[in-house]
Amino acid sequence: MNSLMTTLPARIAVAVSAASITFALAAQQPARQPTTAEQAPTRDSSYIDAQGTAHVTRVVPVPQDLSPQAQKSISHQVPDEAPPQSLADRRASQDANEQRHKAEWSKLCPNTIVETQIAGLPVHIVTPEGMPAANDDKVLINLHGGSFNADSGSYAESIPVAGYSKIKVVAVLYRLAPEHPFPAGVDDGIAVYKELLKTYKPSHIAIYGTSAGASLTAEIAVRLKQLGLPMPAALGMFSTLDNFAFMDDSSVYTLRGWAGHLDPPDGSTHDPYYVGSTDLKDPVLSPIYADLHGLPPALFISSERDALLSSTANLHRAYLRAGIDARLVVFDALPHAFWYDANLPESIEASHIIADFFAKELSK
Repeated sequence: MNSLMTTLPARIAVAVSAASITFALAAQQPARQPTTAEQAPTRDSSYIDAQGTAHVTRVVPVPQDLSPQAQKSISHQVPDEAPPQSLADRRASQDANEQRHKAEWSKLCPNTIVETQIAGLPVHIVTPEGMPAANDDKVLINLHGGSFNADSGSYAESIPVAGYSKIKVVAVLYRLAPEHPFPAGVDDGIAVYKELLKTYKPSHIAIYGTSAGASLTAEIAVRLKQLGLPMPAALGMFSTLDNFAFMDDSSVYTLRGWAGHLDPPDGSTHDPYYVGSTDLKDPVLSPIYADLHGLPPALFISSERDALLSSTANLHRAYLRAGIDARLVVFDALPHAFWYDANLPESIEASHIIADFFAKELSK
């Protein structure tokens, strides 16, 4: 998968597109082993305490309508306990994953990639092979996932969408937390958007992202409205966080679905490294509290075993309440940001859904 589950204070441990971390150096620890069949519960059980907290065990079979590749992927066993990982190690591992994603997706979607800068920020510009001249005046802006502290998807998110939409994608390598907390990433996305407005009509631009990048997309849309800037033609929020003030019900999942490390809830409901001193109900930081009227059409995608399924569904409903043309697609059984994996037919399908949505909206 695209992300490796590590440790972090509660909210981010289940809420962002790459695994969370502790920023201490990794200690020398014995290798962790997955739970064995003998240790695993074999019957369903549930207990609801006086505060309404559920303590549950569920025996969940793999849905048979998943592709064989997806069934194999979610059957991968990982330890329930995860050793700490330094920020440097986390970023290095995610960078390595991205090079793999670049190679795998480029085989499926041939392209030309230019590493350059826009508005002083590093970007990947992905131009798909066979892009028609009619799309020369269109562009998609991607904000990658990665828990706000690493790059987990700048290639995995941009290459397939460019390839299937036949529209150029600018993947923004925005500043990362903890060195640059909110609103640095928002400011960076807006800076690139404003620069591209000098060349492209707003009706020919879309903004999208996965996980942390989806959250940034939602935050940027609210901030554009506050600034009175022209809106892009469309937004894409794929497994997004709706707020930093409270935890949602799908926090029962890890980034791998049912597998892997998950901290019990302890009252920490946000990521202090990204949030910093910002009010948790700030309407840009937590768009569920914003006035969303007047935002452009939006596509939301998540999956049933996604830690951010509840957040994605909640923000989608908020968009509907604001009268926005908002669509939600949920894939059965798959975990967070599964569409990074070029080996899954479901990833191809999700990428086509995204690409078709943008191609349609930018052609109006």
